[in-house]
Amino acid sequence: MPTPLPGHLPRALTITLWDFTWYTRTGPGEPFADLDRAFAEAADRGYNTIRVCAMPLLLFGTGIDTSRLRLEPLGGGYGQRVRWYDVRAATEIDGRAHLLALFEAARRHDFYVILSSWEYQQSPSFAADRAWYDAVMAIDPERRPEALADAFADMLDFLAAHGGLDDRVAFTELHNEVQAGHLTDGLPGRDPVTELRPRLERGLARFRERQPGRPVTVNYAEVPVGSLRGVPREVDVAVFHPYVYGVLGELIQTFALRDASRPFPQDAVRRALLRDGAPGLAQWALPESARWKLDATVVSQREMYTHDWCDPGKWDAWLYDRYATHRLAMEQRLVTWIEAAADWAADTGVPLVFGEGWVGYTPLHGTFEEGPVGAAICRRAVAEAARVGALGTVVCSNAAPHHPMWQDVTLQRECNALLRA
Repeated sequence: MPTPLPGHLPRALTITLWDFTWYTRTGPGEPFADLDRAFAEAADRGYNTIRVCAMPLLLFGTGIDTSRLRLEPLGGGYGQRVRWYDVRAATEIDGRAHLLALFEAARRHDFYVILSSWEYQQSPSFAADRAWYDAVMAIDPERRPEALADAFADMLDFLAAHGGLDDRVAFTELHNEVQAGHLTDGLPGRDPVTELRPRLERGLARFRERQPGRPVTVNYAEVPVGSLRGVPREVDVAVFHPYVYGVLGELIQTFALRDASRPFPQDAVRRALLRDGAPGLAQWALPESARWKLDATVVSQREMYTHDWCDPGKWDAWLYDRYATHRLAMEQRLVTWIEAAADWAADTGVPLVFGEGWVGYTPLHGTFEEGPVGAAICRRAVAEAARVGALGTVVCSNAAPHHPMWQDVTLQRECNALLRA
């Protein structure tokens, strides 16, 4: 039987995605320099839940001293126009103390926290040295979910021992988008969702041994409609990220941004997407001392380069020019995926949450998802989530303090009210 969620949770979880940014961007003037302000702004927009990378392996699974954890930009101006990577300044925090500060602020503002991890996707790339990355990669791929389970179990004990702050936890995800990162290392790669299932089942079982009675799950990129049989039925919450891509997928395919097996069409990219004066891909590289950071992130060098050097107007125009040919398919995919996720959750007897979504990964200053088309997709997605009875959803992955969409207060209030209603 699934472990029920805590009875004191709100009836609807209105989620803002704070990911790893709540600790990477804490310097002066950064969006999380003042946690109380960030929570107050979130409450004003209608949110009651944050979803974060809690860096469990770093804090409780590697033995690394995090009392003076140094975090920094990627280096050399790299990533400064890329979403999630535009860290402005190096900072130093006490990792565990900062975790307690987050939970204490959540309690003050009556928020709940979805615990997750991005450590096998990109969190370690923001560290000043590679010790964190090397430590998590040194764990045998077969037991990485179990290591995450142990680290999260220790974290929950730590929160409980500090004023009962574990009451702020809505549920725990062993990892973010499990089929889209280094949790799949060593697998054949034909169908990572089904291939991962045994590893994840062992991780879920390990967490339950350590923390019986606490809800636990994993989450998936997109909604893997052809592989839903691979999602462990032992999860306590069904969590999916319906990024529909569509016209954005055409852009990524046209310019080979994620396909290293094809030549990079530098001249075509320059004409169609880049701003004047952009260097070539070969010239835009991290300093030698920081090259390891490219291994520590799942975002391709091509995609990061194009986001860094694009002219946002050109990028948006490319999408708008072709959107009409994708509009219906994108809408149909969004609705179909939401309904498929709801059907799987209903069959399994667990609540449904959409912790990220809707269009996909766009440049920091691109406005396709913040503009009229994207706003309409947000409204439709939240309405569909409400229609199928989802427990929780984001307004959009970009609706958070570190993205420009945070300033669209009206849209966020409207969508959050829709879910609560």
